[in-house]
Amino acid sequence: MKKFVNVKLKGKKELVSILTENGVIKRIAEQIPEECETVDIGGNLVIPPYVDPHLHLDYVFTADMGEQNGSGTLFEGIQRWSESKGNITVEQMKERIRSGIRKEMLHGVQAIRTHIDVTDPDFTGLKAALEVREEVKDMLDLQIVAFPQEGMYAYRGGDELVEEALKMGADCVGAIPHFELAREFGEKSIHKAVELALKYDKLIDVHCDETDDVQSRFLELLNALVLMEGIGTRTAASHTCSFGSADNSYAFRMMKLFRKSGINFISCPTENIYLEGRQDTYPKRRGLTRVKELNDNGINVCFAQDSMSDPWYPLGNGNMMMILDHGIHIAQMMSPEEIRNALDLVTVNGAVTMNLAEHYGMEEGKPANFIVLNAKSEFEAICERAGILASVRRGEFLFQKEPEKVKYYVSM
Repeated sequence: MKKFVNVKLKGKKELVSILTENGVIKRIAEQIPEECETVDIGGNLVIPPYVDPHLHLDYVFTADMGEQNGSGTLFEGIQRWSESKGNITVEQMKERIRSGIRKEMLHGVQAIRTHIDVTDPDFTGLKAALEVREEVKDMLDLQIVAFPQEGMYAYRGGDELVEEALKMGADCVGAIPHFELAREFGEKSIHKAVELALKYDKLIDVHCDETDDVQSRFLELLNALVLMEGIGTRTAASHTCSFGSADNSYAFRMMKLFRKSGINFISCPTENIYLEGRQDTYPKRRGLTRVKELNDNGINVCFAQDSMSDPWYPLGNGNMMMILDHGIHIAQMMSPEEIRNALDLVTVNGAVTMNLAEHYGMEEGKPANFIVLNAKSEFEAICERAGILASVRRGEFLFQKEPEKVKYYVSM
């Protein structure tokens, strides 16, 4: 057994103690008398681990592999990746995936959903990701999306490659309908994604309407199909940028249908605002989906990193607090209540999206997985963009960090 004392939990005024046994939270109370190893948290805020529900681990640190993305658009990024991806071996890919995971883990992430490009007959990225998933299973939850980056139908045989990737062990079906050669092919890819999810009992995560084109409405079709099949809670619509440009009459009609299906939304604030609006002069769109409105309507929405220094996005370091900071600014979500609950956008909501909620959270009987922030409250954590002091997995430390020390040379 191990006891963590002087713990500040979200929404609690008094400090508590957390007793863990065999990797599980056995008890949470203000006072726990059991004699056992004790760790003093010092009154700092303890929350469930960060979740990154949308990341491309096979692309990390590839920005300099080929020509730069001169236009800064999604579509040129895909072209640059297509030109360079064939030069990478499985071992090189494994090391790249490990490096991306290491970055995120040291920022307190313990669950990642990674989209792996399977428009590759050799399955280089998928083979690497499957091996690394086994390697890191004691450190974090890694879900793999069979993602046809160059399209299920724009890339010859892409649909067959997605299906084969699911047979090999991918957890989720992916698609990119707005990249297909015609609207009909985009719709066909959505139908195929749902068909494969049902056939192989997999989750769904679609790169959906990642464009400023307000006529790109594959989200509507995706939601209708998963609603009819009763698998909305097992489905995620990533990006949905065009929904942020849709008119209110359409958007709020769809909100009712989203609530009915239980579909999840993933927004990637830093990447979406960087890639979208490239053809706009002014007024210039932000590129995000309607995060605030989705949240206000009780629809599950979360934030994600998306990329780390690849042909789409030159920066990114896996720091979910930075993603959250950008997201709540861009989405204008900073009322007192929104600030108090902002951390949910990079923790609980992501766990729900990844279908991990049953084994996630600061509750008795759940795995003792949590992080310690260098802050005494939710407001302080958000305001100060608080760093991570420690990450705990099944009651044991993955790492601890020393708080920053400042030596003053002036009177304060």
